[in-house]
Amino acid sequence: MGDIRRRRAVALGITSGLVAPLALTLGAAPAQAAPSCTTQTGPYQKKVEKFLGRPVDGKQSTADCKAIQAFQTKHGITPNAGYAGPVTWGVMDLMLKQKAVGNNPNKDGKCPVNKGRIACVNLTLQLSWIQDGRKLVYGPVPVRTGRNGYETRTGLKKIYWRNIDHVSSIYDVPMPYAQFFDGGQAFHSVGVSMWNPPGSHGCVNMTKTDAKKYWSLLKNGDDVYVYGRKPGT
Repeated sequence: MGDIRRRRAVALGITSGLVAPLALTLGAAPAQAAPSCTTQTGPYQKKVEKFLGRPVDGKQSTADCKAIQAFQTKHGITPNAGYAGPVTWGVMDLMLKQKAVGNNPNKDGKCPVNKGRIACVNLTLQLSWIQDGRKLVYGPVPVRTGRNGYETRTGLKKIYWRNIDHVSSIYDVPMPYAQFFDGGQAFHSVGVSMWNPPGSHGCVNMTKTDAKKYWSLLKNGDDVYVYGRKPGT
C-alpha cells in the first residue's frame, strides 16, 4: 500500500524541478530565432547598460540592442528583441542579489541550524545550499523554482524518494537526479538557464553539476527547508 501511495505521490510530480562563489553564466536556454533589434529605449535602459558593461547613456543603440538580445536569448527571456524591459531587468537584478550573498547564504538565520545536514531553499533569492549545523557544505547555487500558480511549497520537509533517472508521468520529460521532498516536488536537473522565466511547475530545478552534487550529499530522510517567496508569485 505504501508503494502505491508513493507512486501516486510521484505521479503528481511537478516538473519543469552557486557552487560558491556564484557564477552567472550557468545553463543556456534553447536557441531561439533572434528577431530584429528594437530601436526603442526601455524603462530600465541605464540599469541594463550598466549590468552589461555598455556605455551608460540611457539611449538605445544597435550595439546595446545586440548585447541585450544575446542576454535574453541565453536565458530564455521572450520576446528577445533587445528591449530593456521589466522582465530582463528583473533577471539581472536577481543575479546581482544572488552574487551579493557570497558564501554566507544563511546570514539571516532562517534555515534551521539544529537539524544537522539540511538542504535550504530561499525562494526570494532563488538560491539553495546544503549546510550541516552552521557549517556550509555546498553552495549557494542558483535554482529555478515554481512559477505563479505552481509555487514550490514552503516549510520543513524530508527527502522521501530518490530516482536518478526519473521521467515525469505527467509531462513526459526527464527529471535526472530527482530527490522528492514534498508531494511530488523534487530537486532535479534541467537543461535550461536557472534564470529562465517564469519558472518550473513546482520542482527545484538545478544545473546538472549541482543536481549531481546534491545527489551525492543527500539521502532519504534528510531535511529540506523551503522559505521566502519567489518574485512574481
